[in-house]
Amino acid sequence: VDKNNVENTVYDLIIGESSINEVIVRDVLENLDIIPTSIDLSGAEIELLDVDEKEYIIRNAIANIKEDYDYIVIDCPPSLSMLTINAMTTADSVLVPIQCEYYALEGLSQLIHTVELVRDRLNPQLTMFDGRTNLSIQVADEVKKFFGNKVYKTIIPRNIRLAEAPSYGMPINKYDPKSAGADSYMRLADEVMEKE
Repeated sequence: VDKNNVENTVYDLIIGESSINEVIVRDVLENLDIIPTSIDLSGAEIELLDVDEKEYIIRNAIANIKEDYDYIVIDCPPSLSMLTINAMTTADSVLVPIQCEYYALEGLSQLIHTVELVRDRLNPQLTMFDGRTNLSIQVADEVKKFFGNKVYKTIIPRNIRLAEAPSYGMPINKYDPKSAGADSYMRLADEVMEKE
């Protein structure tokens, strides 16, 4: 998908200028539709200040198409914003990638608190999240001690091919299907489906 040629994005959906069917880019790959985003999304939070039930915009839109898909993945920025809350009110579960840095644990505790608040106040169906880790042994042990079997076994390695794929507008399994990154993501997908 060439982001410069996308007509409607999730921003248009959130501010009410497009319907869910108008923003879906269909058949990007076989069995894969997407809803693209743009830099405009960063300003949506301000535009939502006076909107009633703004926490449920994505959930209400997804309700119209949910039965058409086996999985709907909502990718969020690594920040706790109204857009992230919107995604959490829509989701059944949360998957949190953690990098191999000590400070990732500090952000994780804030995220846990937010997930619990959303579950208690906005979306009782939201399950406690599972963590996919790419951590140093010491940090991984801490995460595993706290979350136990909720931590996925698959580790996504840092990989130049993974870093290159987005600049070509391609998922790693199309950009370089034989790379270690593609293999790791396939193993992670298998793990996610097994836990259902």
